[in-house]
Amino acid sequence: MQQTVEDTRIPELKQVVAQALDEAKRRGASQCEVDASMNRGLSTAVRLGEVDTVESQRDRGVGVTVYFGKRKGSASTADLSAQAVRDTVEKASTIARYTAEDPAAGLADPEELARDIPDLDLDHPWALAPDEAVELARACEAAGLAVDKRITNSEGASVSSQRDVRVYGNSHGFLAGYASTSHSLSCVLLAQQGDDMQRDYWFSTARDAAELEGFEAIGRKAGERALARLGARRLTTRKAPVLFAPEVARGLIGHFLAAIRGGAQYRKSSFLLGAAGQQVLPAFLQLEERPHIHRALASAPFDAEGVRTRDRSLVRDGVLQGYLLGSYSARKLGLKTTGNAGGVHNLIVTSSAGALDFEALLKQMGSGLLVTELMGQGVNGVTGDYSRGASGFWVEAGAITYPVHEITIAGNLKQIYRDIAALGADVDLRGAIRTGSILLSEMTIAGE
Repeated sequence: MQQTVEDTRIPELKQVVAQALDEAKRRGASQCEVDASMNRGLSTAVRLGEVDTVESQRDRGVGVTVYFGKRKGSASTADLSAQAVRDTVEKASTIARYTAEDPAAGLADPEELARDIPDLDLDHPWALAPDEAVELARACEAAGLAVDKRITNSEGASVSSQRDVRVYGNSHGFLAGYASTSHSLSCVLLAQQGDDMQRDYWFSTARDAAELEGFEAIGRKAGERALARLGARRLTTRKAPVLFAPEVARGLIGHFLAAIRGGAQYRKSSFLLGAAGQQVLPAFLQLEERPHIHRALASAPFDAEGVRTRDRSLVRDGVLQGYLLGSYSARKLGLKTTGNAGGVHNLIVTSSAGALDFEALLKQMGSGLLVTELMGQGVNGVTGDYSRGASGFWVEAGAITYPVHEITIAGNLKQIYRDIAALGADVDLRGAIRTGSILLSEMTIAGE
């Protein structure tokens, strides 16, 4: 249910922020920014029908950053009382007087700040009691265990509901806030046949609990995925096409975004250093940022510095149009902020050649590897070298033939992105990056 501004505690947090800004001005700060928040959440976990954990969370805090010229100091507190806020501003001011000057330090430029704050319908509290959450988790797990007698064990089912209220203000006169919610349901199951034991999972997450996938469906899908992995084999070392399922394809795009963030660029620690204006993806691929999609998980009316968020073409026809910048990294690079302080807002991957359904992707791949899970962190952001443990399924003549595990896929990300051959229509909406399956024409697969 959508609540009024008063219900969200936003007016209370605005008073806290305004007090901190006034105190910083009184102490002689040339600029100041304040972020105040409240968080309330409930999470439960059940394993084999027994309650594992029930956690209720209530957090609050205020962070203050002051600038004395180009000297910066920051401090924070979980106490929102007037005296605690004054003390926090004092601590931040003391720190600033001892820091070195930084020419790039300071607030976002006033003309970049959001003036019209759109309502993105992000706040949908879930009136979920702990015993109700436990029963949902039990029912989810039970549906998975009932799929087949070979589902012999469980790592549990969990239900989580979170509500965040945030207000940001600065000495340029910006003061705004909004509330948002996030709810999730997940299940992890194990299948066993003889000595072979395999694990898999499924989950759903949404702003509005009414939009979560059904709890029984999540349990069944977790069970079916675990069953499908029984009898997994290793592969011999080879080169072959690789198809990333949507839930792992998101990570592939995430490495791309990390390489074009302003911090990686000005520190010269990116394999895509200075790549703006260059062809970095196949010409049929587009990357669009859409921050104002209603109820989307990464929507935001403004970024962490109060800068307005706006639609943007990040990659057009395979050509990188620019970087992901906050005001600090923008100044280091001699550029303007792109409203990405705090991250990307609904990055959508599309294909001008048309997205293919899953069966069409398998058919186009012919013979190759379908990756459904990745392990390890073998990614070098400076060189682009990529090597990660993987499991999934081997595909022959466009059809899944058997599960595989204990293999490694490797390559260099610059070449990997150029080798993208097709994009799937099976878009995963459960995160900040929205992409379907991604088919690569070739990668190295290391096995036996």
